[in-house]
Amino acid sequence: MAEITAALVKELREKSGAGMMDCKKALSETSGDLEAAIDWLRKKGLAAAAKKAGRVASEGLVGVVAEGTSGALVEVNSETDFVARNESFQSFVTAVTKLALTAGDIEALKTAKLPEGITVTEKLTQLVATIGENMSLRRVATVSVSSGVVASYMHNAAAAGLGKIGVLVGLESTGDASKLAALGKQIAMHIAAANPQALDISSVNQADLDRERDVLAEQARASGKPEEIIAKMVEGRLRKYYEDVVLLEQLYVIDGESRVKQVVEKAAKEIGAPVKLTGFVRMALGEGIEKEQKDFAAEVAAQLGN
Repeated sequence: MAEITAALVKELREKSGAGMMDCKKALSETSGDLEAAIDWLRKKGLAAAAKKAGRVASEGLVGVVAEGTSGALVEVNSETDFVARNESFQSFVTAVTKLALTAGDIEALKTAKLPEGITVTEKLTQLVATIGENMSLRRVATVSVSSGVVASYMHNAAAAGLGKIGVLVGLESTGDASKLAALGKQIAMHIAAANPQALDISSVNQADLDRERDVLAEQARASGKPEEIIAKMVEGRLRKYYEDVVLLEQLYVIDGESRVKQVVEKAAKEIGAPVKLTGFVRMALGEGIEKEQKDFAAEVAAQLGN
């Protein structure tokens, strides 16, 4: 059983919005498992649904580039935000992101050659030596369409195509390319803000869906209603879940009235041809990276030999 520390209780409070004593109880009931504790709180009606990803930050930059029917996103991490403002580091991330359009996966990208004639890995090693800080090429993602456009958006850009939240969205259509690009840019902005987890209902992760269904069923049983009524209650509440996590079902943040799927259908009439939203990628800097928690006092004491 994991030790239930004050830090763990604090993290659960921040993620669930539940009270301190409820959080301590949840962690005790789940042997210190944070995700299980969130579910325990939700089943008791003491917490809202937890959002995925983006919970822990790291430093560095996300790079984005889109050219016609293809686009790429790259994340390069550093130890401090200071490095992210370094021109050499920014130029490196920009160059690597352009290479990612054709490199495909991260292993191919590491061995791809930059315009100066050295590989991405070799250049990264040089930067570590000159800047004096550890860096890593963490991940790459691409989106492409057979016809139409891949649109991009960078939230709070630090420089052109560089920032902390990058988005790519693919729109297949034979209609007006400029209108299609404008639509894609707005949908990409929506994705940055709303953080959908799936494109459509059929592509929702089955494990996530099963987990949500289990939580909703436990909540419904607390009402004391018969199982057949509970089943209908769960299906009704799942519709709200889809509206939270599925891109096409989400309320469009640009107008606050339409569903994204309705926006795409309406735009097709103006563009002059059917439009299909085929895929998207949202990359937020540092999501999923657990930072090492250091005890500064203990670190100083160790250096002093205490």
